[in-house]
Amino acid sequence: MSESAYGKEVAGPRWQPIGPVERRVLGVLVEKAKTTPDAYPMTLNGLVAGCNQKNNRDPAMQLAPEDVEQALDRLRQLGAAGIVQGLGRVDKYRHFFYEWLGVDKIEAAVMTELLLRGPQTEGELRAHASRMEPIADLPAVRQVLASLQAKRLIVSLTPEGRGHVVAHTLYLPQELERLRAEYSAKTPRAEAASPSGTLSSTPSAGTPGPGASPPADRQDLDALRSAVDELQTQLARLQREVDDLGNSLRGTQEELERLRAELGGV
Repeated sequence: MSESAYGKEVAGPRWQPIGPVERRVLGVLVEKAKTTPDAYPMTLNGLVAGCNQKNNRDPAMQLAPEDVEQALDRLRQLGAAGIVQGLGRVDKYRHFFYEWLGVDKIEAAVMTELLLRGPQTEGELRAHASRMEPIADLPAVRQVLASLQAKRLIVSLTPEGRGHVVAHTLYLPQELERLRAEYSAKTPRAEAASPSGTLSSTPSAGTPGPGASPPADRQDLDALRSAVDELQTQLARLQREVDDLGNSLRGTQEELERLRAELGGV
């Protein structure tokens, strides 16, 4: 059964900023619907375990069942999540992420990774979101980000280009302002200011002019960057394989818990 095949559909988009626990719970609901559909909709115990995972989470959290239950109540009030009735004696929960945000599947995957891991570069988002929905390359990521930006769901924290970092806009206002200040302080100026206070556009001595070949050290640096990018891609692929194995194991454990509950704790 598909992710949107349970319960009453909710009209949208009607999203608004939510707190960190609500963001974690909502992100886990969408992630598990995509990566372990057999264990979705999710029990409260399954959600607690998913929120407190050590991998694919930043920051790490140690939430109690009552914390997750309160977040679920808030998400239900906002129309972002709901309870599924008639699936055994244990309540189960589902998301209304697509309707609440007004996004498609790939946009949902990118937003989910931002909810679970925080601000990321375009390359990181491609590697991480691809475990839920395939994303061909960086230009494809940029198309998704452009669509999300048009919907006011993401914001740039650094200038576009290499290392471009984006964040979602579901942060509470004070949280988003702290992030903006943090990344603004980290971002170096692209060009040095001239004595008059304006940015200089004249090449300094020893700097190649237009059409000149890059120096050997620049070529070496570019080659090193390419090698690092390739290693990061391979590492992300290995991480996805480990995540898939972990998700499969957790899905099996949740199914065993469900069967024990139905059998009266035998």
